[in-house]
Amino acid sequence: MRIARFTTGDEPAYGVVTGDLDQFGQPAEDAVVVELAGDPMYVGLRLLEKEHRLADVKLLAPVLPRSKVVGVGKNYAKHAAEMGGDQPAEPLLFLKPNTSVIGPNDAILYPQQTSHLSYEGEVAVVIGRICRDVPPEQATDVIFGYTIANDVTARDLQKTDNQWARAKGMDTFCPLGPWIENDLDPQAFIDGRRVQTFLNGDVVQDGTTADMTWDIPHLIAYISAAMTLLPGDVILTGTPEGVGPMHPGDEVEVFVEGLGALTNRVNKR
Repeated sequence: MRIARFTTGDEPAYGVVTGDLDQFGQPAEDAVVVELAGDPMYVGLRLLEKEHRLADVKLLAPVLPRSKVVGVGKNYAKHAAEMGGDQPAEPLLFLKPNTSVIGPNDAILYPQQTSHLSYEGEVAVVIGRICRDVPPEQATDVIFGYTIANDVTARDLQKTDNQWARAKGMDTFCPLGPWIENDLDPQAFIDGRRVQTFLNGDVVQDGTTADMTWDIPHLIAYISAAMTLLPGDVILTGTPEGVGPMHPGDEVEVFVEGLGALTNRVNKR
């Protein structure tokens, strides 16, 4: 089930997007959004007798993290190699503030502090309940669903700063969307789902989640052993090789098999 957050021009609402996706992760032209009674993370999936054509609504970030976005660095060996470093012995964690989150078709703003802004297409996990010290075999119990992320990174600041707060955490540096898929098992990503990033229509990243060094259950176990996870928190699971620069005027699309496609343009801030 694809759970979206959207607006028709009024207050944001939640709904379920109907229909199948095509091979490019796009819904059918006649797809509709059936409205839900409140935030499903807290009130459950209560469908209302009210629907909208998907083409008539603006999709928003499907979740606004209650407390944090937890990123995982170098979780694909080939990406670690292209960054010029070794594979970490344990998951490499960093945080993004919730103010970095934007939705599909929102603009990624290119700040003046950087001259090398990079895309990183990723699978994102949305946490559904408060949890701590979660064993890997119980990870499914705390997952609300999955969405797509672009872990936007100021690469030059990442190299010069002693930590990654600026490089990863500026406003608009965490596009999420277009919806949350809540009907997938983590095993689907262990078996392998394709992750691609397109820059102005050209493929620049093409990987599979089967190449993750640490799978999703083990990431949840590792992170929840360090910090309590709250409903709506988001985990970014790492990016395949092929990261590179983007510039004002560029269009970036991240496609994840089974989840859809997330598109954003880059504008000068």
